[in-house]
Amino acid sequence: MSDIPSLFGSMVFNETVMREKLPKDIYKALKSTISSGKTLDIQVANVVASAMKDWALEKGATHFTHWFQPMTGITAEKHDSFISPTKDGTVIMEFSGKELVKGEPDASSFPSGGLRATFEARGYTAWDPTSYAFVKEGTLYIPTAFCSYSGEVLDKKTPLLRSMEAIDKQALRILKLFGNTDATRVTSTVGPEQEYFLIDKEMFLKRPDLIYCGRTLIGARPPKGQEMEDHYFGAIKPRVAAFMKELDEELWKLGIYSKTKHNEVAPAQHEIAPIFTTTNIATDHNQLTMELLKSVANKHGLACLLHEKPFAGVNGSGKHNNWSLSTNKGANLLEPGDTPSENAQFLLFLTAVIKAVDEYQDLLRLTVASAGNDHRLGANEAPPAIISMFLGDELTAILDSIEAGTDYEDKGKTFMGVGVKVLPHIPKDTTDRNRTSPFAFTGNKFEFRSPGSSFSVAGPNFVLNTIVAEALEQFADELENSKDFKVDLAKLIKKTVNEHKRIIFNGNNYAPEWVDEAKKRGLLNLPTTPEALPRFIEEKNIKLFEKHAVLSRTEIHSRYEIMMENYCKTIHIEALAMIDLIQKEVIPSVLSYQNELVRLLKNKKEIGLDISNTMDEKLLSKIAKLTDCLSTALEDLKNAVIETKEHTETLDCAKFYRESVFLKMQNLRGIADELETLVAKKYWSLPTYGEILYSVQ
Repeated sequence: MSDIPSLFGSMVFNETVMREKLPKDIYKALKSTISSGKTLDIQVANVVASAMKDWALEKGATHFTHWFQPMTGITAEKHDSFISPTKDGTVIMEFSGKELVKGEPDASSFPSGGLRATFEARGYTAWDPTSYAFVKEGTLYIPTAFCSYSGEVLDKKTPLLRSMEAIDKQALRILKLFGNTDATRVTSTVGPEQEYFLIDKEMFLKRPDLIYCGRTLIGARPPKGQEMEDHYFGAIKPRVAAFMKELDEELWKLGIYSKTKHNEVAPAQHEIAPIFTTTNIATDHNQLTMELLKSVANKHGLACLLHEKPFAGVNGSGKHNNWSLSTNKGANLLEPGDTPSENAQFLLFLTAVIKAVDEYQDLLRLTVASAGNDHRLGANEAPPAIISMFLGDELTAILDSIEAGTDYEDKGKTFMGVGVKVLPHIPKDTTDRNRTSPFAFTGNKFEFRSPGSSFSVAGPNFVLNTIVAEALEQFADELENSKDFKVDLAKLIKKTVNEHKRIIFNGNNYAPEWVDEAKKRGLLNLPTTPEALPRFIEEKNIKLFEKHAVLSRTEIHSRYEIMMENYCKTIHIEALAMIDLIQKEVIPSVLSYQNELVRLLKNKKEIGLDISNTMDEKLLSKIAKLTDCLSTALEDLKNAVIETKEHTETLDCAKFYRESVFLKMQNLRGIADELETLVAKKYWSLPTYGEILYSVQ
């Protein structure tokens, strides 16, 4: 593919296409709507819809769909054709402004946390003109928000859009304090790095646990995993390279800034990373990326696994959320800058983030809570469940000097504290990266490393936007009434650093002593989903989202119920799949091998050999004992699954799944994994870890 510029965005109804296809007055009206957030006039919508339809037909589209992101974690779409009947029995291709701006899918069959009953089916989708429409596989996709008939949001996109308005409003107040009246909009930007596994499709289809659950429920570790560290950034295998090439091309067609691709730490693990863009567009792009990872992999005889921990004992897959703030004039507000005034502004935005993360650790933690991510957090290069911030030595030293009111010395030069004389130059990348930190400053952005690979980035980012908007609002309220801005600015930064420095930790987040240190600092440790999610419905958090009009009390409780139910359902499905796997695959394999050993020993005995204390007699005895243990553990799990019906309250049910069902699954797995190491390969029906992880050559 030589002409990438022509390929890029070729299937997107973007700025270039709009300028070409729309009358000037209509184009200006649409742009004004996008920038102001106002409702699109229906007459303008009709013209836009007609031009969009004609363009889509040129691209081979026959249908259109309102593409939205319900609380399932994946996207949804209902396809309607452009055809409209005529009086003479033929058809014409039509698409109206009404059809463009509003759709009506069934709302009762999507997760609603009790907001909608089956008989209350009506729901609406509304076009999000800030995210471009595109053509994929013969259909015009129109990015939309999704709400119920009564107005409650049922999707992941709407709270994100609301949070972007909140942070825009408060960030502009701060900029005006520094004399910046040129910027008229501030948006959060994101570049989500996406990790994934690629395995051979035939191997995938032989593992029912991968099919049903996305992860292996049993499996002994292979002789070689990631110990040699030879896969990370290693040469990409031809079959994977061919997949990556096609994936890039498909992403580029849709205007997705696919930039980086490489092998990740674990065998069969890889990563793709885009150039950052506006958060709501980045969210749409990441959902498309996950869809295309799977569909393109299938074309190459591969299966793409997006589970956070598909294989025990090796690296899990995350989604590193690189978050920053930018003005419509192109300024990055988390860029340290080269001048004193820029540094002062940077330090205020930096301390706002520090304050936000410290005060709302619980919200950040619960945005990455799931049954899958519980396996990943705290192991194999994933950050722990304790939220902390990494700033690096130099930036931390600058904040320490501000807090202490002392001079900061850098390379022989002495600088005074903020607001006094001269501020220090703060260069980018003055320290090493910390791969164990959940929330690390990386030069001009923060990398939130905790989200799991299957997550929508909408959740973490609507929370990040909201909590930082709250901190900025408090800063603006205080500084707008200041009589001496520089002095009060210095006091505010110093006070904020002093009150919230406990969240800053530049050390090893894996170290056992960090758990004790974090506890001393008063930081939260919420290692599991049932411990994290109840924080969502705490009064301080409800008031935060209501204050900034991001979520209502009803919508928060709805999301809490959905996430808790999803956790319970996930483990329930895994438990049933494990029972099925043990009964239909493991037990028959073990019994077949046992019978073979019995026949072997019987034959030896018949010819007069002493079989007592022989290797095969010991092996048979060990397998027999483990088989009895397996049977007992299997019954324990079955009984626990039955007992779940007695736990009807949401939180109580989630705790039971974690503290009983999950632990019994772990016990059963340990026995099955040991049996796998003893049973001859010809009798073990399931592909092993070694076969799966090294299946793609």
